[in-house]
Amino acid sequence: MTERPADLPLSGITVVSVEQAVAAPFATRQLADLGARVIKVERPGGGDFARRYDTTVHGESSYFVWLNRSKESLTLDLKSRRGRHILERLLAGADVFVQNLAPGAAARMGLGADALRERFPSLMPCSVTGYGSSGPWAGRKAYDLLVQCQTGLVSLTGDEHGCARTGISVADIAAGMYACSGVLTALFVRATTGVVRAVELSLFEALAEWMSQPAHYTRYGGTQPPRIGTRHATIAPYGAFTAADGKDVLFSVQNEREWAALCERFLRRPGLVDDPRFATGEDRVAHRRELDAIVAARFGELDSGEVVKLLDEAGIANAGINDVADFLAHPVLRERNRWRDVPIPGGSVVSSLLPPVDLAGTTARMDPVPAVGEHTDDILAELGYDAAGIAGLRADHVV
Repeated sequence: MTERPADLPLSGITVVSVEQAVAAPFATRQLADLGARVIKVERPGGGDFARRYDTTVHGESSYFVWLNRSKESLTLDLKSRRGRHILERLLAGADVFVQNLAPGAAARMGLGADALRERFPSLMPCSVTGYGSSGPWAGRKAYDLLVQCQTGLVSLTGDEHGCARTGISVADIAAGMYACSGVLTALFVRATTGVVRAVELSLFEALAEWMSQPAHYTRYGGTQPPRIGTRHATIAPYGAFTAADGKDVLFSVQNEREWAALCERFLRRPGLVDDPRFATGEDRVAHRRELDAIVAARFGELDSGEVVKLLDEAGIANAGINDVADFLAHPVLRERNRWRDVPIPGGSVVSSLLPPVDLAGTTARMDPVPAVGEHTDDILAELGYDAAGIAGLRADHVV
């Protein structure tokens, strides 16, 4: 069984999760990072379907490897009476129950927040839904890209030739972050007041929060921000330009001091500082096409190394446009020692990033990714099942 370090803040907290895909597993992995014991309930046989999204990581799914380290895997057939009984026994000793089952499934199995409160008054339920447990879309399935579309995010991403999905599962990630913070808040409330609060959030409303700035811009400006590739919709100059050696460098001007420095030290055209076309941030956005032409011409006189050097000297934030291979070799991650080896099923190890929050006086938890049902026997033994009883459950496909 996975050893749980005693020096982490959630040591002693047990989380039972009936989870799949990305949002809920991301939330519970973060709780595991903080020291919680996370028991992941999976279907007998194939387990979480995210295990089969791809096979690129030594035969394992890149999604599953990312989302499920430091957990214990228990297989249960929750459609069977005995499977649900085992889950009930686990919940009796747990602090948190997380689920992102299909719409209505938790309620049908008696795992809704109200039903759980009656049976387990100290248990904190956390439900991750698509569009909320009430309202006109409560019964509708939601996957990440569908939610990107429904919130309008896809309409902002891309360029003048068309829209595009965000390249990562941003709706799932947003929901997982809010689920984690919601559970931590509920744990704090229980610890300080004794009151148990249920947590609920949806992918749609999590990403809707992240859409608030373009929502304000559209509601009060009368038109939504345009799709302009690497340019910024409401700040100029801000975007990627191609240097003489064919490499792209992105830079950003955030204030009038930086605008003056760009004109004087990089563009070598100090007269632009007071040009009425570019006098304010809104003026520069309104005349973006003319301004971009000036910047592009200057980039065309320099190779990318010279561009970066001059922008650095002028105090202008800039970055080359990395691909994922460049990111993997990034000097910040290397020099700050952010990579750790994590075992995965089959005996291989993968390089995984440490959790982004460093907590002084603690050592990050980076325990193995479990195989399907790897901890089933041990967990059942904890619940009092003997070898014969476990064998019987296996023979009947309950586990």
